[in-house]
Amino acid sequence: MTVSQQVTRSIVGLFIGAGLSLSMGACGKSDAPSTSNSQAGSKQDVTITLVGYAVPKAAHDAIIQKFTTKWQQEQNQKVTFKQTYGGSGSQTRAVIDGLPADVVHLALGSDVNKLAQAALVSPDWAKKLPNNGIVARSVVAIVTRPGNPKQIKSFADLARPDVKWVTANPKTSGGARWNFLALWNSASKLGGNEAKTTEFVTNAFKNVVVQPKDAREATDAFAKQGQGDALLNYENETIFAKERGQSLDYVVPDVNVSIDTPVAIVDKNVDKHGNREVVEAFVKYLFSPESQAEFVKLGYRPASTAAPDPRFPKIKTLGTIAEYGGWDSFQQKFFEDGGVYDKIQAGKK
Repeated sequence: MTVSQQVTRSIVGLFIGAGLSLSMGACGKSDAPSTSNSQAGSKQDVTITLVGYAVPKAAHDAIIQKFTTKWQQEQNQKVTFKQTYGGSGSQTRAVIDGLPADVVHLALGSDVNKLAQAALVSPDWAKKLPNNGIVARSVVAIVTRPGNPKQIKSFADLARPDVKWVTANPKTSGGARWNFLALWNSASKLGGNEAKTTEFVTNAFKNVVVQPKDAREATDAFAKQGQGDALLNYENETIFAKERGQSLDYVVPDVNVSIDTPVAIVDKNVDKHGNREVVEAFVKYLFSPESQAEFVKLGYRPASTAAPDPRFPKIKTLGTIAEYGGWDSFQQKFFEDGGVYDKIQAGKK
């Protein structure tokens, strides 16, 4: 097998492993918690429906196993989880359309805000949780061809005329919006005013060879179809792949953005299901040291300050979405029809 075939197989394997997954099991249509008792004197069994974007599934599986064991021992109550995973945007729409989620873990705060606008989640959901609801963090990495033949070191290199690259379309992909923010933030942090930053991002996007609708298709275009010299991806996904023996070259620019993934309680459904006590306990448990360790195993950076980890290159300048007015403001300015992104696309021609 050639080196190129190895990297192709590696990246595709990563997304197959972390890709869209449905594990709803025999969930049926009932919204009510189970009423069976596993032993005399125990509380009624209870069910939690967890809806998330695809990548953190492996961490949730480990955390759920620990939580259910702990809760059974301490509360003498059996907790069963129903889980469903997919793209953050599609999962958000599914919950709005009736998927009976009790807890969501999504890729963007703006997706949770859409649930709040639909009166499913409390408007102050972030203030009710530790760390403003941010349960796992990452940054953007640049995946390169083996040996990094184009010597790509930073987001600025993506604007070089000899570098072609791949990203999903930020109009349809939450992950691609983080990619876009990483480029915008990089130019802005290096001293560009809005006009210069727009010029840089426009020039960089002139080098994009294809913009599929989601991250999986973007990875296929880079890995299977051989398009481009680089691919923008989450750092945690590249770490997860390499630590499982997959051959993968990537760089983490030291001017970057904090990819913040939020968790929230879907209050309307929790009130309907009558399982608030255990749901709130589970969400609180997600921020515990033992749960955070599972996210770190998956390649996420700790959600809060922690000791340095050699797997995570130091970020010299870390931008946040809050600096740009939050996701709702950023979405409206950049990605609504006629926004900055559409103008950048028009400027490519």
